[in-house]
Amino acid sequence: MTNAKGPQDELPLVLLTGPSGAGRSTAIKALEDAGFETIDNLPLGLLPRLLSGQPPKRPMALSLDVRNRDFSPAAIIDALELVDEFPNVAPELLYLDCRAEVLRRRYNETRRNHPLDRKEDPNAGIERELALLEDVRARATVLMDTSEMTPHELRHAVQSRFAPHTDQAIGITVQSFSYKRGLPQGADLVLDCRFLHNPHWQDGLRDMDGGDAPVGAYIATDPGFAPFVQSIETALEHALPGYVREGRNHLQVAFGCTGGKHRSVFLTETIAESLANRGWRVSIRHRELNRYAVLGAAPQVAKDGEQIA
Repeated sequence: MTNAKGPQDELPLVLLTGPSGAGRSTAIKALEDAGFETIDNLPLGLLPRLLSGQPPKRPMALSLDVRNRDFSPAAIIDALELVDEFPNVAPELLYLDCRAEVLRRRYNETRRNHPLDRKEDPNAGIERELALLEDVRARATVLMDTSEMTPHELRHAVQSRFAPHTDQAIGITVQSFSYKRGLPQGADLVLDCRFLHNPHWQDGLRDMDGGDAPVGAYIATDPGFAPFVQSIETALEHALPGYVREGRNHLQVAFGCTGGKHRSVFLTETIAESLANRGWRVSIRHRELNRYAVLGAAPQVAKDGEQIA
């Protein structure tokens, strides 16, 4: 007896193409961040070999463009027909379209050469490529015109279409550091907590760090501590959804104090725990202590005790 699989068991297999400058790099990265296994600029001659092995265990996206040595409209159409016969996958041809004048403006802004015309003026290459891709465009199962899209809007459109149920929440790193050693590279938000009570001047606390309960209790007695934490929580509560809408997939928040051992460590632990309790994925780094930790998003629970999906 054959145990046939239904459409719900099929994995997405996206063939991504379109004119150079239409946003393929942004789209393939968006699919990768949504959990797709991605291959950029795959030689079409390798596609049968890729699909003849073990069936994919997660969604796959393959970016195809004119830089490929065996690229041709007929080869892409043949590839689409090939993947259509592959079991347990749901193939789609995603074509990113863009008006010629917008492509010209983008090339003028980036000052890149067009892959079909290495001369200084990209116009000839743009026209040749658009003509070359006419038949492919006509066969697309998903057509997205990126002419008026920002990269963030394109990213959102691709993920909404191909991974609507994927958890795309931003990843957050909260870290402590010492101002003596300089600001941490890549920090998006830097907050100075040197105004708080300093445990370094307390003999019983000096050799401890901000992860020790007595140190935290001492810092929390500072009258400025609670308002400071509350203001940070409020600011992040308003900002984080905006970062997600803008397509950010990571945010780094850094707390600094004099030695990077007491106040910044305690603030990092406090804010990281608060964020995790609000449902965010959080990583912790204490630069001067050389410690790392990861906090999974705590499940959201309603007043009646039911867990919120």
